[in-house]
Amino acid sequence: MAKSVLVTGGAHRLGALICRQFAQAGWAVWCHYQQSAEVAKALCDELCQQGWQARSVQADLSDEAQRQRMMDEIVSQAGPLHCLVNNASSFDPDSADKLNINAARTQLDVNLLAPLSLSSLMAQSLPAHSPAGARSIIHVLDQKVFNLNPDYFSYTVSKLALERSVALQAQALSPRLRVCGVAPGLIYLSGPQSQANFDRACQVNLMRQATEPLQVAASCLFLAENPCITGVTLAVDNGQHLVPLPRDVMFVVEDLLKAAQ
Repeated sequence: MAKSVLVTGGAHRLGALICRQFAQAGWAVWCHYQQSAEVAKALCDELCQQGWQARSVQADLSDEAQRQRMMDEIVSQAGPLHCLVNNASSFDPDSADKLNINAARTQLDVNLLAPLSLSSLMAQSLPAHSPAGARSIIHVLDQKVFNLNPDYFSYTVSKLALERSVALQAQALSPRLRVCGVAPGLIYLSGPQSQANFDRACQVNLMRQATEPLQVAASCLFLAENPCITGVTLAVDNGQHLVPLPRDVMFVVEDLLKAAQ
């Protein structure tokens, strides 16, 4: 029987690439979506037509009952997961001085509490004597956790907390589960960013070139298949986390573009 993986936010962008990487490596993929039913189904149909295994599953990750229902559905149909990739994120701008508590709570629910909850539900579903190192949880983070600036305040706080949980969960859930993080750099247009801004911002790193999203997805698969790695976060960002900036790179580049006009 193929190993199984649940990828949250699997219908679009990086999530879809992660689904493809795992499926093409022979894993049975569960592609989670909240509202993108048609896109998720199309991705799974495409993978199945290529001879791989993929099914879509819906849940609002901010709702504990729906998280529980989703995990119960997966376990009842395919048994306990071998890997959980917490990729889904809420990424909305805010600041420390003008904090909207309701909006901040939404980001904390999706970016922090949902991954922790799904991790716990996965652990509870495992057999008592699961082989050490065979199953894993991977949290998709952000290079911002190593390269602080105050923009996107609630998002950053949620990812910082999730990054700190990597080691704590690795300790708490061993030996049945390994826990790792992947921290990408800028790989897609985000928020109000223009293409011109992205083209310049994605090269603000030590390698002075864009980070390929496919390499981020491949890193998730690598961590899932290496039984000796746990409790660490891998930065996949061409060294962006080693280039400190006073603000988010998008805003720094925007100021430079305006100055050049």
